[in-house]
Amino acid sequence: MAKEKDHEFLEFIVKELVDNPKDVKVERKVDEMGVLLSLTVNPADMGQIIGREGSTAKAIRNLVRIVGLKNHARVNLKIEEPEGGRAPRMEKKEVSEDIDNISL
Repeated sequence: MAKEKDHEFLEFIVKELVDNPKDVKVERKVDEMGVLLSLTVNPADMGQIIGREGSTAKAIRNLVRIVGLKNHARVNLKIEEPEGGRAPRMEKKEVSEDIDNISL
């Protein structure tokens, strides 16, 4: 039970941040490298978990690592990308061509 404090802590924090707390899922795996927490949230909530320039995700990772250190474990957080993931990025050349083709 004491070993799963990191799992409970992550779940509590994330559920408080998102609009769809029922869709929050945390999976915990332990191996020789330490503990891996995999976080899955509703795709609409991804922006709230990642934050501007990843600042929220970085803060959550730091807090989870601190909880792990208190329990003498190395804890890492993996934020699962939703189905479909990111939209393909356009190269600079494609973007400039699209801008040239815009008629006002």
